[in-house]
Amino acid sequence: MNMSQHERNGRRYDREFKENAVALVRGGRSIIAVARDLNVAGCTLGHWVRAAKRGAVLTEPMTVAAETPEQRELRRLRQEVAHLREQREILKKACGILSAGMPPDVSR
Repeated sequence: MNMSQHERNGRRYDREFKENAVALVRGGRSIIAVARDLNVAGCTLGHWVRAAKRGAVLTEPMTVAAETPEQRELRRLRQEVAHLREQREILKKACGILSAGMPPDVSR
C-alpha cells in the first residue's frame, strides 16, 4: 500500500494495535514484513517504531475510528489470503516452466 492509498483510507489505529505492531518489530521481524501482514504503510509503522524508541506514548489516532478486533482479524485474514494466492500463482508458473523443459517420456 503506498502512502497516497493510506491517506485516502484515513485509517486510524488504536494504541493497542500500534503497541502490538511495534512489539512484533522489536521481536525481530522486519518493518516491511509486519507492515505487509498488518496492512499498514511501512512508513507509518516505521514512525511508530521510532516514536517508541524515543519513549513517546503511541497515542490514539491518527484515525477516525478505531478498528474492532473483528475488523482487524478480517483485514489480517484478507491479507493472508491475498498472499497465499500470490504464492499459488508463482508455484503454478514455476511448475509450467519446469515441466516445459522436461522430455516427454520423463513425466510418465
